[in-house]
Amino acid sequence: MNPKTTNVINAIALIMMGLWGFIDVSSPTALIPTAFGVLIFICFVLSKRNEKLNKIFSHVAILLTLLILISLIGTRLPKSIDDGGIGLLRVLIMIGTSSLSIVIFIKSFIDARYNK
Repeated sequence: MNPKTTNVINAIALIMMGLWGFIDVSSPTALIPTAFGVLIFICFVLSKRNEKLNKIFSHVAILLTLLILISLIGTRLPKSIDDGGIGLLRVLIMIGTSSLSIVIFIKSFIDARYNK
């Protein structure tokens, strides 16, 4: 799996889970992952259009992914564990896709460094 594929999967998961959470609980804070997902997807689109800026957009995408992952684990996960239910599943999906995306990104950065 390459970083761009995991980037798109993560962006779609964040968008869909955020929208689902907003519909489920009607809280505007549920749209925070959606906003991050949209920004990550924009990074993907811009990196495909401009190969010269590919590294910059990749680093921005990984930074956004890291920020949302820290937020999900630090603030949302404890509350979702206490509440249980389908909200916990949504949070676990977002954490899973974000974690996978970070691992694949780091692996690609390491591979690029060794191939230099």
